[in-house]
Amino acid sequence: MNENKVAMVTAAAGVGIGAAVARQLAADGMDVVVTDAHARRCREYAEKWSEEFDREFLALPLDVTDYAAVGEVIDTVIEKRDRLDVLVNNAGWNKIEPVAEMARETWLRSIDVDLNGTFNCMRHALPRMIDRNRGAIVNISSIAAWETSTEHGAAYSAAKAGVHALTRVAAAENGKHGIRVNAVAPGLIYNDFLRKIYPDEFFDGYVENRSLVGRLGQPQDIADIVSFLVSDKAGYINGEVYGVSGGVYPHA
Repeated sequence: MNENKVAMVTAAAGVGIGAAVARQLAADGMDVVVTDAHARRCREYAEKWSEEFDREFLALPLDVTDYAAVGEVIDTVIEKRDRLDVLVNNAGWNKIEPVAEMARETWLRSIDVDLNGTFNCMRHALPRMIDRNRGAIVNISSIAAWETSTEHGAAYSAAKAGVHALTRVAAAENGKHGIRVNAVAPGLIYNDFLRKIYPDEFFDGYVENRSLVGRLGQPQDIADIVSFLVSDKAGYINGEVYGVSGGVYPHA
């Protein structure tokens, strides 16, 4: 039987937060399950980390909007790894359009990936965790859930606000089962893919005019707090949302 904690990270194969979280949890000694909508990339990252850490990383392609597929993936995790101790819901999608011009498809896609996808994974993972009376879930949200701003788009902002509510209620329901549910709300965590979403002027002067720490956020900044929240050191933390924005949007 597997003795390491088993962690499943969604959207874990790429240049952003998911890959940094997966790698950090592996460095923490966890047995990480790499899931991603990109099957080839999912396999390649798992192979790379398997070689780096000298243990097998399970690669399971997954579209988090497919409720049945999520259930099948988590069944496979239990079959192959005996347990699921940690779930990190990182999958996200955004396309910025003003509400008055927004395509219905944009609204539905953002809600489906950002909010429904988080629910789908929690819905299938929680019974497994309840069976063992332990578990930790971290949902990756965004300061978009709090800000009054046009920068993030209404669909994404609404979905992430929903993630906060989902986090709080799930924490209230499952604390008695030894399960903690928290969220992290990043500000700007840079990777090159963001250039496809935001115009160049969004990044111009960001460090000088907005960041209170003199730099842009990096994926490792989120990986570090996730590592803490799923550890025993955070055993008295439940139902919280932690902003990680370099002081751009402090929230209490």
